[in-house]
Amino acid sequence: MTATGAYEEAGGLTTRGLWWWTRRRSVVLDVGLAGVSALECAFEGIRFAGSAQLPVAFGVVFGVLVGSVLLLRRRWPMAVVLVSVAVTPAEMGILLSTVGLYTLAASDAPRRIIGALAGMSLVGTLIVAFVRTRQDMVGTDLGSTTRWYIPLIAVFMALSLALPPVLLGLYVGARRRLMESLRERADSLEQELSLLADRAEQRAEWARTEERTRIAREMHDVVAHRVSLMVVHAAALQAVALKDPQKAVKNAALVGDMGRQALTELREMLGVLRAGEQQAARKVADTAPLASVGVAAAAAADAAAAEAGPGMGDIETLVGQSRDAGMVVELAVQGESRSYAPEVEQTAYRVVQEALTNVHKHAAGSKVMVRLAHREAEVAMQVENGPSYGVADAGLPSGGNGLVGMRERVHALGGVFVSGETDAGGFRVSAVLPDDRAAA
Repeated sequence: MTATGAYEEAGGLTTRGLWWWTRRRSVVLDVGLAGVSALECAFEGIRFAGSAQLPVAFGVVFGVLVGSVLLLRRRWPMAVVLVSVAVTPAEMGILLSTVGLYTLAASDAPRRIIGALAGMSLVGTLIVAFVRTRQDMVGTDLGSTTRWYIPLIAVFMALSLALPPVLLGLYVGARRRLMESLRERADSLEQELSLLADRAEQRAEWARTEERTRIAREMHDVVAHRVSLMVVHAAALQAVALKDPQKAVKNAALVGDMGRQALTELREMLGVLRAGEQQAARKVADTAPLASVGVAAAAAADAAAAEAGPGMGDIETLVGQSRDAGMVVELAVQGESRSYAPEVEQTAYRVVQEALTNVHKHAAGSKVMVRLAHREAEVAMQVENGPSYGVADAGLPSGGNGLVGMRERVHALGGVFVSGETDAGGFRVSAVLPDDRAAA
């Protein structure tokens, strides 16, 4: 509302109605007040016409017009107050002045304007009250009390007519503005809560996606390597079954061992995932009702899987399994071996495992060099194979996600991952993982 806009009484808003009114009861109230004011001013206009020696009809019409101005109090409250000040000498418009001052004080008009118009009304009422009281005291013998009695009565009447509506209007206006401020704050909080709920849903969806990706990566690492070795051993078993029965029996035993190991790792991984989700759900239910269960479950499952999974101490066994499958693998370790964080150990193991799996798939028969370097604040690993010299591809299926999964694992720990072909025609996979414990 503008500076000249009037105060709207409390109540539910409806659709915009006639002219500047927004509620039906506002129309009824203003029309009723204007009717009473017009009736009052009409009776007062009769007395004004008699004292001014004017026709009575003129005084009645003039009073009705003046009193009807109260109909405009919500749209032009300052105009209503100015009209009431102008007709103060005619001793009419008490209701007009009272309601006009209240409406003006309750509006959003500047305080200096409210003060100026209220002061004008007070001064006008004071002058009229002083003159009327003095005229009424003519012929009355009050002695020395006349000096202070007449001004005192005039001041009392002026304050009684001007001060209460102004104070009440200021209070109601301040309360209305406070309620509007609280309503806006409540709307803002509701929007923030809605935004937080949307963000929580987004985080939950992101956590579910991350969890699916992580499970797929774990499945790929566990199944692809073991099944690749099983396929290699099965091919060797088929080739030597008739020529060398003892070697065929050995290869069959290796295939069985590989299958059992794959099943064991799958059971352990699924058990860790279920335990992590249950633990995260209990923790979220106790401490953070509004948090995303998926986020906590993913974090808990990641930590549990890292602690329960294989580590760098199992790399030598991993290399031995590839040797048993007929691959020529050399393992070189530099620096003093030490323990690392569980996620670092598992990531290092998975990188070497996936690199050897790719060699089994795409470069069977080539020589492989596996290097591990324990440095001051990091651990580096490299798997490099030479050219296959025309050896046919093993024919194992590949989804192209092996290198992607290795890169994601390494980058998640803040490491560096590089892969690509060598000048000799082979392939090299290198990764460097930071050691947070050593850095600390």
